[in-house]
Amino acid sequence: MCDTAVALPNVTKDKKTYFAKNSDREPNEAQYLEVIHGGQYQSNDKVKCTYIEIPQVNKTFSVLLSKPYWIWGAEMGVNEHGVAIGNEAVFTKLKAGKEPGLIGMDILRLALERSTSAEEALHVIVGLLEKYGQSGNCSATHGLYYHNSFLIADRTEAWVLETADKQWVALKVKDYYSISNRLTIGNHWDMASEDLVRIAIDRKWCKNKSEFHFANCYSDFIFSTFSRARNRRNCTYKFLQANEGKIDLKSMFSLLRQHAGDETWAPDQSLTEWTVCVHEGFGPIRQSQTTGSLVSRLSVEGDQHYATGTSTPCLSLFKPIWLDVGLPETAGPKPGACFDSDSLWWEHELLHRTALKDFPRRSRIIRENRDAIETEWLDQIVKIPYSDFIRRKAFSENAFSMSRSLSRQWFESIRYLAAGKKNACYYDWEWRKLNREAKIPV
Repeated sequence: MCDTAVALPNVTKDKKTYFAKNSDREPNEAQYLEVIHGGQYQSNDKVKCTYIEIPQVNKTFSVLLSKPYWIWGAEMGVNEHGVAIGNEAVFTKLKAGKEPGLIGMDILRLALERSTSAEEALHVIVGLLEKYGQSGNCSATHGLYYHNSFLIADRTEAWVLETADKQWVALKVKDYYSISNRLTIGNHWDMASEDLVRIAIDRKWCKNKSEFHFANCYSDFIFSTFSRARNRRNCTYKFLQANEGKIDLKSMFSLLRQHAGDETWAPDQSLTEWTVCVHEGFGPIRQSQTTGSLVSRLSVEGDQHYATGTSTPCLSLFKPIWLDVGLPETAGPKPGACFDSDSLWWEHELLHRTALKDFPRRSRIIRENRDAIETEWLDQIVKIPYSDFIRRKAFSENAFSMSRSLSRQWFESIRYLAAGKKNACYYDWEWRKLNREAKIPV
């Protein structure tokens, strides 16, 4: 489950495009950042995606990706032309295919590698859908099958693309938009697949064309409801609405860090509650957590990207990345399914899972320091000319190094604090189980 948002230049503070996404996956499904450089290929070359091979294009573009450790594709990313894409799992009345094929995350990466604008990326995705469809298991540990929606942005415009198997509908964004794990487009759109309405009428989801409403006709009730996607989408959309004209990097960081309530909120309080910054809970409904977050500022003067490379943005620093600079060595090695102290993602999990033992108190200690550091970084970055490659590279390296050092310091500062509240016993049991599975020493 995920949440993605975009704000176009006409509603932002500095007249730039802002894109943001939280990727919500299984709690032990480590996610990592990767920069992949573009290349030239021969006409008969193939590209191996997560499950299948498809023909490669003659030229691909450089991309920054945030991706689960086990797949070829990505949950979110941006390319050298300032095209940013995030995908969402959506559940529809058309059955999701289980046979190995292209999954939504593969489609996202393919579109980034092959597009120079948001609209071009839209057409790449549509072309892939119509040729290959979307199918295959999207979980590392169990069966999970779904269709996808996409929020696609560039430096001047954005598109929403929502799908059900090979059917699709697209809407051009006017000011701002957000998506979650449910269909949002109704009876107004800019482009759609040829059979979209006919299928709904034939299956008696609506009586005629005038009654057709994409979300109402195609949405699956159970998954769309219990993921609390309506609540989360309302939360992100109302945030954008309330901050219209003031949206900047800090705004988008805050959007992705939203919980449900004040500073006394704790993730063990409900069996069914979902928030924008997701923490795994007990039971069959809350089986995901935010495992990676990305915010991009897209500008013709030079794009800026800020990623956690870790879970739970509420406890993480958004670290600056420039695509031409690449990732510093301190971003660490690619993680796997089990704890690895060298991994940026797993190192942060020591902090995160220790904080869960008394979340209101321990998270407050981290947040105060986190906000001051990010403010200092943003103040310093505006003073670095985009043309100064060396300073940008040094700044990103220092930020990642500092982030890892702080994560260890925060861990030591909270690990022995006496708990001010006692978690629900079933919540502690769930996390003990997850820690054993990941061999994490908490």
